Amino acid sequence: MTTDISGFAAPIITSKCKVPDDWIDYNGHMNVSYYSMAFDQAIDEVFETVLEIGESHTAKTRHGPYVLQNNMHYLDELLVGAEFRVNFRLIDHDAKRMHLFLEMINTSGVVVALSEQLLMNVDLTTRRSTPYPEWVQGRLAQLQTAHDVLPLPPQLGAALGIRRKG
Repeated sequence: MTTDISGFAAPIITSKCKVPDDWIDYNGHMNVSYYSMAFDQAIDEVFETVLEIGESHTAKTRHGPYVLQNNMHYLDELLVGAEFRVNFRLIDHDAKRMHLFLEMINTSGVVVALSEQLLMNVDLTTRRSTPYPEWVQGRLAQLQTAHDVLPLPPQLGAALGIRRKG
């Protein structure tokens, strides 16, 4: 339970995914709801296999992540059968929260979507926020150190609105 993750890549690259037929909308590309689901599945993969705070941990401890805020950027299309991966990056954390930045990248290396998320650890019995155990906080600190070497993404904290010329 105290695996050293300091040697992990920055960012963490998730498993390859493929866009199934039923993720395609009437515009002929992946529907926005499935981008959200794909990012969620990427987070689940990292939480389960790297941080060990995923579904298995939640089943044992009754503590799990809640998304408090999510900001998405759609930059390019994904069509049926397209393959992609997600780059997972920890921007910041504290005892209860994580600030994540995720990039969805197609097999040509093109970033097709971005997701910036703020998550909080929640005790599922009380439905209230609770600190991560010390061993998780230690892992997050290791991951933070590994990811701090990356330049901050220009889209980080981007405001939403119609930009008008002066």
